[in-house]
Amino acid sequence: MTNPAERLVDLLDLERIEVNIFRGRSPQESLQRVFGGQVAGQALVAAGRTTEGDRPVHSLHAYFLRPGRPGLPIVYQVERVRDGRSFTTRRVTAVQDGRTIFNLTASFHRPEESAFEHQLPPRHLTDPESLPRLADEIRDHLGALPESLDRMARRMAFDIRYVDRLRWTKEEVRDADPRSAVWMRAVGPLGDDPLIHTCALTYASDMTLLDAVRIPVEPLWGPRGFDMASLDHAMWFHRPFRADEWFLYDQESPIATGGRGLARGRIYDREGRLLVSVVQEGLFRKL
Repeated sequence: MTNPAERLVDLLDLERIEVNIFRGRSPQESLQRVFGGQVAGQALVAAGRTTEGDRPVHSLHAYFLRPGRPGLPIVYQVERVRDGRSFTTRRVTAVQDGRTIFNLTASFHRPEESAFEHQLPPRHLTDPESLPRLADEIRDHLGALPESLDRMARRMAFDIRYVDRLRWTKEEVRDADPRSAVWMRAVGPLGDDPLIHTCALTYASDMTLLDAVRIPVEPLWGPRGFDMASLDHAMWFHRPFRADEWFLYDQESPIATGGRGLARGRIYDREGRLLVSVVQEGLFRKL
């Protein structure tokens, strides 16, 4: 059986069908829509493959316009907006079945010497090895994983470990702060291409961030009372990293109103260095 991390690398290996046009696979999954992190990661691969490679991506801004359909390929059309002395800008349109489902703008920057440096420290740095795997924590509570969750756990490309124990009842979540923190890393090596690590982390950044919006409302695992979909996603990449090494994803939701919820995330390495900042807005509708 192929390692899920190898499947992720394969998923991010787009087919180049023209100079600025790429095609990505969309696995046939039992999901309502294509996972947003997959589309964002593939779009960033397409953008990066049209640059010289000496300028890592420093930011991306994306909009999810329509739900993608699992099982159908997605075509990524890249517009070369700018090639400057220090910055490169690319705009990517994702098309599936003749319709635009996603837009992304990415900026690449040649590293420069910093005039000064500072950062916010993480709220807590724990030892990820001391925490239970997500699947084990759910299994300990339920006794056994439901078939759908067991299948998802076997295919998951990232090991996820919550810093705080999961809450399982309405009473446990009532008045809880809309904050969460998880340790994550790919379940296997991802190779040495920095762009693949950036795109893999982009994939992972969509896995748990909107959970922070739901924390004061309902348990994260179990029957869901809301349909949840990503609306937009922004990331800023501050330092080099590897997505197959442990990183702490510190998450919070400052507001939920009007059917939308905002979530912010900061990604740190084990030494507490801030690697990536993330902001995402989601749509929440009662089922």
